[in-house]
Amino acid sequence: MAPRRDYFDGCAAAHALDLVGERWALLVVRELLLGPKRFTDLRTGLPHASPNVLSQRLRELEDAGVLRRRRLPPPAASAVYELTEWGLELEPVLQTLGRWASRSLPEAEHIGVDSLVLSMRTMFSPQKADGVEDVVAFVLADQPFVARIHDGSFTMERGETTTAVATVTAQAPESWAAVLYTGHPLDAAITDGVLTVSGDRAAVERLLDLFPMPEPLHAADAVSA
Repeated sequence: MAPRRDYFDGCAAAHALDLVGERWALLVVRELLLGPKRFTDLRTGLPHASPNVLSQRLRELEDAGVLRRRRLPPPAASAVYELTEWGLELEPVLQTLGRWASRSLPEAEHIGVDSLVLSMRTMFSPQKADGVEDVVAFVLADQPFVARIHDGSFTMERGETTTAVATVTAQAPESWAAVLYTGHPLDAAITDGVLTVSGDRAAVERLLDLFPMPEPLHAADAVSA
């Protein structure tokens, strides 16, 4: 195993990069923000990371106190990885990075389920949600989630609920991402069969206004020029 590279710099930012700056490290954190996962689940979420590299990152993050390995009781009896309380504090760091980078985000044909859910937790605008009180269920690639908007706050977590006013189902997460972020018409997605909406459609339409993307970097540069 290659030794971890350090910056040997007293700056706290440099130390942060010592801990989570290696390739794939922060994406491992991203994959665990919504809850514990088995190694095979992490491989599914990070298909371009080799098993050896992923194993090394997990060991490094465990040694650093960012995550821990835990064995589930019978009948599961399998090991899962989960973030420590300190590791969970990295979510706002990832959110800030995500908002910053979204100004030059390239087009992509695929987005993972966890990435999409975390992007919604990142891009939510409390100011636009004034007066909105809704519970909407999502089924993304067969994985259930519950989104709650209450008093200017937004949560979206794994799980099911009986209180949702509407349910959005998309086998491909990018189908919902296209409607939410790129202006693809909701009607067109439903007509094409890539998205279904049951229940109060108006609640889903209200959601579409709550996740504004920042102005693209090139557009801002053009205005300043």
